[in-house]
Amino acid sequence: MKAAVVIPTQRRAPYLEVALASIVPQARAAEAEVLVVDDGPDEATRAAAERHGARYLRHDAPRGLNAARNTALQATDAPLVCFVDDDVEVRPGWLAALLGAAAACPDEVAVLTGPIHPRFEDHHFRSCGREGPPITFLELGAADRDCDHAWGANMAVRRSAVQRAGAFDEGRELYGDEQEWQARSKAAGGRIRYVAGAALDHRRAGDDARLRSLCRAAYRRGLASRRFDVFKGTAPSLANELRVLAGCLLHGPRRACMNGPVLAAHSLGRLRAALAAPTGAGPAEDFLSGTSGTVGGKRGALLRARDAWLDVREAPRRARLRRAARSEPPRRRVLAVGIDRPGSLMDAARAELMRSRHAVDVVTGPQGERGKFENLNGLLAAHPPGAYDWLLVIDDDVALPRGFLDSFLCAAERTGLKLAQPAHRLYSHAAWPVTRRHPGATARETTFVEIGPVTAFHRDSFDVLLPFPEGLPMGWGLDVHWAAVAAEHGWPIGIVDATPIGHTQRPAGSRYARDAAQAQARAFLADRPYVRRDEVRTLAVHR
Repeated sequence: MKAAVVIPTQRRAPYLEVALASIVPQARAAEAEVLVVDDGPDEATRAAAERHGARYLRHDAPRGLNAARNTALQATDAPLVCFVDDDVEVRPGWLAALLGAAAACPDEVAVLTGPIHPRFEDHHFRSCGREGPPITFLELGAADRDCDHAWGANMAVRRSAVQRAGAFDEGRELYGDEQEWQARSKAAGGRIRYVAGAALDHRRAGDDARLRSLCRAAYRRGLASRRFDVFKGTAPSLANELRVLAGCLLHGPRRACMNGPVLAAHSLGRLRAALAAPTGAGPAEDFLSGTSGTVGGKRGALLRARDAWLDVREAPRRARLRRAARSEPPRRRVLAVGIDRPGSLMDAARAELMRSRHAVDVVTGPQGERGKFENLNGLLAAHPPGAYDWLLVIDDDVALPRGFLDSFLCAAERTGLKLAQPAHRLYSHAAWPVTRRHPGATARETTFVEIGPVTAFHRDSFDVLLPFPEGLPMGWGLDVHWAAVAAEHGWPIGIVDATPIGHTQRPAGSRYARDAAQAQARAFLADRPYVRRDEVRTLAVHR
């Protein structure tokens, strides 16, 4: 049977090298093709694929795991397509076992899977054994048998099953991606078969094998798993989520088990998703965060208290950054533009910006009858930014910390950011969780920077991103498109945690029709690349 082995990947060339080294010899022996789908793109990924003789496919901007799977399905006519993650190492006989099972099983066996053995390298993971490891694993014994589910790390599908069930849903985010498709396949009469001989190792290496990295990944899985439960209509109550969290918090110290904090992080992610209710009545568009992000009530009081504690804890770090900012970067020319409405905080923001050692021009205008970004274009037409090093777009309802601009630019330029924003305080209206302050961080490289309340553009981005496109008076959809454009140009973008701002006067979108803004964004993004909700994450932390 002709087969293709598909490895979706995104900027993880060291993992990909190990995967290809184990897969390519088996593929050659079976006369199967190997496809690497780069959801990036990334030159190191291309080089790894070419070095091992794999066929290289690329997305011009990140589109998600299911989109990569669909790209591969369109690029090969193989009757059996074997999907694996980029962080696996297949064991001897893996591909032969899948091909043998596919040949022996009837066509109704739509999916084939095999053992997934977790492997931690470089750092020891101590577990009490009562819970499974914190990465994808599967072990159903030494005999072949039907099973309920196949994980995407080791999942072969028949093309005939794709024809019956349809393509993978590109709107599904990570950790619910293959499950939704398999549910459709089973509804169409498909079966899933476990093949004991088709084994591989699922790796965590280097810093990824450290406890803190495992916890961060578990938190993201928790967010996604709760949202997928909501999608299926099976989400447990908030009280039940809290009970699970309590048990996880006790597990680590009680059992001297490193799984305790990982399980707690997963549970916290689920709880965070449960507390941040989706905006609107139905599932959020994939260019929106899917959460309201508003703060208030008892929860708001707790967030204010934690902000105060973090301010004290981070004071030495901020002081060091302020000292560095007095001499670096060199004195810059900064243009700050914004819309000033009655009763706003713009006068206070203007005064704070003018304290800077940099040469700052602050230009504001009234709201009038037009939208925010239409007005901003008008201000930029009257005050061209070409002579400036940085453009700062600032809303009129944001509170800036003292010494904001000097520290912000110092951290942004040290990190090499071309598009940047200050982090939100914990007590701040912010829909995207990634934008909230990250304790212990000075700045983070991320896959996303939002359109407000404060966004900074380096001069290298002016020719590409300015003026702002027409048809988006309130700017919805611009930030996820900017993120894709930045990836195309290789620009680092990110969030400065050392200068957290407060956005508490009113939630975003409270003064205009949100439905109209979403419709405009939907039309704008229809033929443009953009970063989807499940692709928004932190890539690197700078301390």
